[in-house]
Amino acid sequence: MRILVDLGETQVQALDELAHKEKRSRAAVIRQAIDESLVRRQKLEELDAFGLWGERKIDGLAYQEQVRGDW
Repeated sequence: MRILVDLGETQVQALDELAHKEKRSRAAVIRQAIDESLVRRQKLEELDAFGLWGERKIDGLAYQEQVRGDW
């Protein structure tokens, strides 16, 4: 899918230099950057969720047993 993005002159210049250095197209460099950004954001979201239970006063196993008892 094609997408239109406005970039500043310095961004385009840096992008062209990187593409030339890596002997790849500008589009390939942009796709890789987007993929890396999405993976990094996903990992950050996972880290943000890690440890959410820590502030609760009830033990996780006790809570699980309590909830299952309600069924």
